[in-house]
Amino acid sequence: QVQPVESGGGLVHTGGSLRLSCVAPGSISSINVMGWYQQAPGEERKLVAFVIPDGTPNYSDSVKGRFTISRDNANNAVYLQMNNLKPKDTGVYYCNGGPQMSVNVFPWGQGTQVTVSS
Repeated sequence: QVQPVESGGGLVHTGGSLRLSCVAPGSISSINVMGWYQQAPGEERKLVAFVIPDGTPNYSDSVKGRFTISRDNANNAVYLQMNNLKPKDTGVYYCNGGPQMSVNVFPWGQGTQVTVSS
């Protein structure tokens, strides 16, 4: 395994919840920013949430108040709890990390598909 492995996606109705998981191919304890990215159909990949080593999270305005990101350095894992899902949240979700926002050290994984129906 040389890339992150994402899981937990699925098809839900508006207002539903999902919990995404990511296992990195190596230690994340020294990686400053671990984040989740959304690639909506026909759009570029964009960062929606990230977390730094002490657990402090940061969110884009589009998900603030609905998503919660967390990291488990001991298990090289990052999670994204997604509540009150909306159709605009539909897309493939990827995780990655690096020394700063949008500077990533791992190859991109396969992602996990999230589809929210109205």
